[in-house]
Amino acid sequence: MTSDIRVRIAPSPTGHLHLGTARTALYNYLFARHHKGSFVLRLEDTDEMRSDESYTQDIIDGLKWLGLSWDEGPDIGGPYPPYRQTEKIDHYERVAQKLISSGQAYFCYCSPEELSLLKEDQKNSNGALRYDNRCRHLTEAQLTQLQAEGRVPAIRFKVEEPRVVSWHDGIKGEIAIDSADLGGDMVIVKSNGVAIYNFAVVVDDIDMKISHVIRGEDHIHNTAKQILIYEALGHKPPVFAHAALIFDIERRKLSKRHHGEAVHVDRYRRDGYMPEAIVNYLAQMSWSPADGREIFTLPEACPMFDLDRVSKSPAVFDVPRLNWFNSHYIRSLPLPLILERTMPYWQSFDCAQYSKAQLEEIVATVRDGLTTLCEIAEVARFFFEKEISLFDEQVQSLLAADSSRTVLTKILKHLGEFPWGDGKGCKAVIDSIGKELSLKGKDLYWPVRGALCGKTSGPDLGATLSILGAARVKERIEGALGLCPQA
Repeated sequence: MTSDIRVRIAPSPTGHLHLGTARTALYNYLFARHHKGSFVLRLEDTDEMRSDESYTQDIIDGLKWLGLSWDEGPDIGGPYPPYRQTEKIDHYERVAQKLISSGQAYFCYCSPEELSLLKEDQKNSNGALRYDNRCRHLTEAQLTQLQAEGRVPAIRFKVEEPRVVSWHDGIKGEIAIDSADLGGDMVIVKSNGVAIYNFAVVVDDIDMKISHVIRGEDHIHNTAKQILIYEALGHKPPVFAHAALIFDIERRKLSKRHHGEAVHVDRYRRDGYMPEAIVNYLAQMSWSPADGREIFTLPEACPMFDLDRVSKSPAVFDVPRLNWFNSHYIRSLPLPLILERTMPYWQSFDCAQYSKAQLEEIVATVRDGLTTLCEIAEVARFFFEKEISLFDEQVQSLLAADSSRTVLTKILKHLGEFPWGDGKGCKAVIDSIGKELSLKGKDLYWPVRGALCGKTSGPDLGATLSILGAARVKERIEGALGLCPQA
């Protein structure tokens, strides 16, 4: 890396990788690559009750699936493991003690019950929910009494009031927050010795020399708190940039509560979405290249991305639009890659009956009609079945017609004329049979397609004949003839 630009994505492993976190990671990655800087992954895992290693793995796997590789980690070699806050508990304690020594933090002996009563009183009086700073000015006698009671203190940081905390935001422009709106003196280390988010994140960003913090606008008040801590520690804050949140089409914040698994990146991986489509869609959700293009790859986006073109307006997660992107990538990515990605959805099929080239041809015949890869199992099922076990009602009605028996019988007699392996040639033979019988269009094609696929709609008929081959075509036409009325 050749610049001093350093950014990070710092998710908490208390849940699966969220689409909003993925977009934040993407913007940090693009910004770092554009400026030839460093992109760091750090796990903010100090919430010992909710953090889980399975969530950690989900986050790592999701970022890798999207192609967002990070540049360093605590161990030499790669791929790098992420940094973890739990590896620095003692370090946070030492930094907090420095703030106590300088008079900018103090020990707070309030019990959970006392804090709960304070909050309840404020609710009853319709007051703002905030700490009343009662432990800031404890006398020596009071401190002695509290310690004698065996109370274990937390550490609180002094939030001076009145004060306006302001900064120039890399996305939103000028922002100013009244310190009176920050909830009073804030806990920075809990009584169990675990550092609170707003303190630990500042210490980490200082240690890692983070130059820019790009994250969601729900952190704006956290940013005000963190700027105060930067000042107290004698460090210049990084450049902050807050992206608008993601909403659904009904203008509700995208959340697990309202949208369930639909907010998790892994849900889209399992459903057969292309990582290229997710990246493309998330990138352009709140940002657009100067040339106005809609379709671009991750490498193409890197030199184009900067914060100046990130919108201040809320982003809208529109599934039909995501599907449009996904369909594009299913149609346009190389066949071998699409085949590789479809294989998990074909586990119940005997794929050994076809060569790799034939499997690619199957993908080529059906992919234009796919929105997600998981649909391919149903769409391509007839290629793998030994015989068609279920004909839809329209096909059953077709097979009852005398013309259908005539067409299918004629095809059986001419099987030796089909150039198997040549889809266009197979289609030409069908057309010549149609001319001989004075049939065309659906009167000719639908009975054949119905016999082969069990439906009147499906992939290209010539390609279907070519892939199935003489033996399978013969078996299926004979099976369909068994449903036709006897002549």
